[in-house]
Amino acid sequence: MIKRVEYLEELKRWKDKNLIKVITGIKGCGKSTLFEQFINYLKNNNVENEQIIHINLEDADYDFKDYKELYSYINNQINSKKKYYIFLDEVQNVVNFQKAVNSLYIKKNIDLYITGSNAYLLSGELATLLSGRYIEIKMLPLSFKEYVSAFEDKNYYQLFLNYMKNGGMPGNISILKSNPNDIDKYLDGIFSTVVYKDIISRNNITDKMLLESILKFIFDSIGSPISTKKISDTLTSKGILTSNHTVENYITAFLESFLIYKAERFDVKGKNLLARDYKYYVVDTGLRSYLLGKKSASDMGHILENIVYLELLRRGYKVYVGKVDDLEIDFVAENRDGLVYYQVALTVRDNDVLNRELKSLQKTGDYYPKILLTLDMDLESDYNGITKINIVDWLLK
Repeated sequence: MIKRVEYLEELKRWKDKNLIKVITGIKGCGKSTLFEQFINYLKNNNVENEQIIHINLEDADYDFKDYKELYSYINNQINSKKKYYIFLDEVQNVVNFQKAVNSLYIKKNIDLYITGSNAYLLSGELATLLSGRYIEIKMLPLSFKEYVSAFEDKNYYQLFLNYMKNGGMPGNISILKSNPNDIDKYLDGIFSTVVYKDIISRNNITDKMLLESILKFIFDSIGSPISTKKISDTLTSKGILTSNHTVENYITAFLESFLIYKAERFDVKGKNLLARDYKYYVVDTGLRSYLLGKKSASDMGHILENIVYLELLRRGYKVYVGKVDDLEIDFVAENRDGLVYYQVALTVRDNDVLNRELKSLQKTGDYYPKILLTLDMDLESDYNGITKINIVDWLLK
């Protein structure tokens, strides 16, 4: 079991605080395993078994017809004034779950933790009921650092190539160690669960071919600015009839299921967001490899971008695509300390390529940190305040 150290430490920090801990993320990214690791931590710190109630609501053993049954089941086990730690996996599977969550939250001796695989978990009535009473921990598949920790052979560059292709879904690890040829079967299971069980059934979608065509277009366009009109026009030109409105609805469903992430464009000099031609990134490059097949390996530069984008999210940044005059900065990462600019390139050994990558960073007109990430096997170097770092070294820091 790979320790999800950062997420685990975050749960420890929020333990016994009067807030609901909500862990969100795509199915298969490790939310249930995180619960197991945190429960082990509790047991090792004098919390007794009967104080812990863990329910996975995808398990047929817990077939509650509505929130009242769920609440009663838990409430019947709370028979003392001791502190109880309640863990509810995939809580959205219970009708009107938010009412059970709210009723449990107001009990003084309950510390409540829930997970969900769809962003609507924190929208609508739940958001209204629990406004200001929860914290969200946004979980992603394994970082490269976590991925590496699972292997004894620390050939970082070979591991990184595998990571680029196979992605960081935790279930990959045991398969890679036993039968690597089964990776696609495993990823097919995740894809089918997210797309067919969640997105299609939840949104009453009938045209599976159209859905997959839109998803393939987005997966194939990671790191490139695209609009709903561009997707609609391209598919229509191939004889797949659709509309801007339909494409927009499908993209919303992909975003809500954490299958893709949207990076808005940020005007660095004007300090404002631009309202068109967003970039999209996939939650896991392995799922992209699975869906696109051999075609997926043809764009290593954008795969690197995707990996950097997700890593910046893990490190707690809000991440935008930067615009400086008519040039682009791959990422503007923002936190409380300010901004950090990132440019990502496969290689800058060619001077023309190096100068092109540096140019947009040089034009920002400010003194925020500027980083150029590449796969070049060089020592860290500096170009008038712009630091060039090997991407593998950066991921392992």
